Amino acid sequence: MNTQKLSQTTWFTILMLFIFFPVGIYLMWKNKKFKHNSRIIITALILGIAFIPSNDSDSDSQTTISKEQVVGTQLESITDTEDDITKQDNKEVSQNDVAVSQDKSDTQEKSYNKTEDATGTDSEKKSDNKAEEAATTDSEKTLDNKTEDVAATDSEKSDNKIDNGTFKYKGKSYKIIEVDGGDLSGSREANVAVDIGFGDRTYWALTNEYGQLVYVMADKITLQDDKNEPVTSKGRYYSDEAKVPGVERSDLDEGHIIADSLGGVSNAYNITPQESTLNRHGDQAYMEKVIRDAGGCENFVATITYPNTTTQIPSKYKYTYTLKGNKIVDEFDNVNPDKVNSTINSKNNVSSKNNTSSNTSSSDKASTNKKEDLSKVDTNGNGKVTIAEAKAAGYSMPIYSDHWLYKYMDDRDGDGVVGE
Repeated sequence: MNTQKLSQTTWFTILMLFIFFPVGIYLMWKNKKFKHNSRIIITALILGIAFIPSNDSDSDSQTTISKEQVVGTQLESITDTEDDITKQDNKEVSQNDVAVSQDKSDTQEKSYNKTEDATGTDSEKKSDNKAEEAATTDSEKTLDNKTEDVAATDSEKSDNKIDNGTFKYKGKSYKIIEVDGGDLSGSREANVAVDIGFGDRTYWALTNEYGQLVYVMADKITLQDDKNEPVTSKGRYYSDEAKVPGVERSDLDEGHIIADSLGGVSNAYNITPQESTLNRHGDQAYMEKVIRDAGGCENFVATITYPNTTTQIPSKYKYTYTLKGNKIVDEFDNVNPDKVNSTINSKNNVSSKNNTSSNTSSSDKASTNKKEDLSKVDTNGNGKVTIAEAKAAGYSMPIYSDHWLYKYMDDRDGDGVVGE
């Protein structure tokens, strides 16, 4: 540590300014105590006070006290400023580093104003957030007017998420892979998601840990455009379908979950071995026709069930979709519907023979009621009822020969059942 002479110390200089200011001023300038501007102010202040004329001793006494108080206050302020900024008593300071206390005051005032602005902004944001929360609450209340079916559909739809090459559904993750729509290999990977929509369509197919196709879904089914899309003379995108294990059986077809006519491809992620009559004339075929007649559908989800973990032949299908605002649910087993219907028809024929009309008046009344009901189902007023119209009116398939709607519908195979 360097040892200073007494005359070079700051405290001695300040003491001399009080006791004998000429010496104090001299030492202050000689040793360059305080900043340059500060030395000018102190010198001017002391000299100004020293040469103020006084009229009497009392006035001199009061002036002296005033001088000492003013000089002391100024020195304390300057000393505090020196300690905060530089702590450099033994170094020379240039004029460019001079800091004026007023600048600090202005800076503090600006900082305070910024704080007030920030506080005001935070307050406004909180107010806006409250308004948004209130608006959100009102919006949620309006959802009470929706039906439970639509709410359930929205819940299923929101369960689908795509994140970093992974498709998430019902709490499970499926790796997204690409498979050519015309791939005929028939094999599937486990726990994967594949887009099976032709062209720009997005239809997702999901497999389980056994490579079985378990879910197929689409936010919107878009019908095939045979005028602008490359299709064969049979309305197919591809000349053949994937050879999934099981389709080699004579009674099973390469059944599409989403048909060509609805925009589906022909690889193994859209094909299951399906009972041929079911696929061509049964519930599967009628469901596809209903969707085509309606111009497409929304919120389509197919759930495929298997009897065990080793087979690729499903035991049951369940389809849910929204058709003209109505949620439709179709469930059927992977069996020959004709065999099932023949058994049902034999029972129905026995029952119908035992149920004859009791009198003409009751028959006329029933006829009147049927006509009234027909007007609610036959939306285009052509005197005939399609499967789509019947389903949209709330009737489930199939329609049997003893049902009042049967005679207004088209039983193409003449087996006494429509929509089997």
